[in-house]
Amino acid sequence: MGKKLSDKITEAVILTFLILFALSTLYPFVYFLACSLNEASDTIRGGFMIFPRKFTLENYKVAFQNKEILQAFKISVLITVLGTACSVMLSAMAAYALTFRDLPGRGFVMLFLFIPTVFGGGVVPTFILYRRLHLLTNILVYILPGLYGFFNLVVMRTFFEGIPKGLSEAAYIDGSSEMGIFFKIIIPLSGPIFATMILFSAVGMWNDWYTGAFFVSRQNLKPAATFLQQLLNEADMMESIKNLNEQNIYLTEMEQERQNAVTPESLRMTFVMIITLPIVCVYPFLQKHFVKGVMIGSIK
Repeated sequence: MGKKLSDKITEAVILTFLILFALSTLYPFVYFLACSLNEASDTIRGGFMIFPRKFTLENYKVAFQNKEILQAFKISVLITVLGTACSVMLSAMAAYALTFRDLPGRGFVMLFLFIPTVFGGGVVPTFILYRRLHLLTNILVYILPGLYGFFNLVVMRTFFEGIPKGLSEAAYIDGSSEMGIFFKIIIPLSGPIFATMILFSAVGMWNDWYTGAFFVSRQNLKPAATFLQQLLNEADMMESIKNLNEQNIYLTEMEQERQNAVTPESLRMTFVMIITLPIVCVYPFLQKHFVKGVMIGSIK
């Protein structure tokens, strides 16, 4: 039976709206990429841009001319990989334990884990705590506080509760331990939710500039997000210096061209792309599991 004309019109309107919405969310990313690859003097003109009008890599050269940025990216990769692995595994083990309704103190544990999600100690108490734990000069300051996430725990617990109990009971009868059941049955059946939690944790740790800015005292332990945020501040200083030197007759023509080649605005867009591209490259590998994991893990 064919569709009614009204149904076809409704589907066309919905499809058009979704396409326009997708383009509206995609264009800022495309615009930032085009501006980061475009000459700064041309970008100042503004206007609609999808492709760079005057292609250049000068923005990226300026961004990476500081050797410390490579160290910052190493730190970011380390804390993202190690922190994500530890956080997801710990949350999964806790979530699996909380699926047992006869677990002693189950309600108290859930309440105990929920309270810190609603109430925080603040920046100063957190700083004092990290200092007493000697985390201010330790890379673990990025990993330990992020090991626990109440949202991740609840979503994973809901997903695990949807796995038939008969599988675990059959394995238990065959002599398997709880750890054996978790690693041999639960984890292999939980690919979608693990992919979702890995993406959530990795994005959060990769984009975490706050911890490095306020709780880390050593420059060689700053992650890329914090380091690039510092470079943004330096870019503002460059703009001020440029304004002061506009009247300087001793500037050579080459120096003036170099000053005009890069502006704080173009550097900002370049830094955004540097931070965003690694996550964008990882997302396609997890995309097929992402929607399924969120839907199954959030609805029982």
